[in-house]
Amino acid sequence: MNTLKAYSVFVSAVLIAAVGFSVQISKSQIRSLKYMTQDSSATKNLSVTRTFDAPVEKVWKQWSDSQNVMRWWGPKGFTSPLAKIDFREGGVSLVCMRAPKEFGGFDMYNTWSYKKIVLHERIEFVLNFADKDGNKLDPSKMGLPPGIPEDVPHVIIFKPVGEGKTEMTVNEYGYTTDMAVQTSKAGLEECLDKMAENLK
Repeated sequence: MNTLKAYSVFVSAVLIAAVGFSVQISKSQIRSLKYMTQDSSATKNLSVTRTFDAPVEKVWKQWSDSQNVMRWWGPKGFTSPLAKIDFREGGVSLVCMRAPKEFGGFDMYNTWSYKKIVLHERIEFVLNFADKDGNKLDPSKMGLPPGIPEDVPHVIIFKPVGEGKTEMTVNEYGYTTDMAVQTSKAGLEECLDKMAENLK
């Protein structure tokens, strides 16, 4: 199987896992999302906020420590066999999510290029799709849904709330279709579910 076809099969699995299982929408709703006409001239962003029953120092390590990243990266049923974390401004991390066997067991790689890090307060990075060596790939040539940009800026904000609790907000920018936003949001929600389990 060539790389493009493998990625197309893999992305179909991601869509089923992230959209179909996470938000439990019907097949007709998926079709309506898929064929909805979008205005690609305007960008669409997403924001998800979670409150964790853990201090900010511990929640911070979910992003800065490779072993922690490997426990939550990827939607439900997916694993992360690799997370090479270079957590510093100017650093680039390489992370991998692996589909379950029933979805073909394919690997998908991303890089996180850090722009700004404020200890226990803020992480800014750009997410890119990549090959196993960290070379940037164009999502439009990988079989990914339309509306996902080559560069996806992320801003993660941490805020202590109450005693030993942390509010964390994940912001993603630059999508151009509602389907891309909904798919990304569904996958992110499942990643954060796994993060919450890892923090117990």
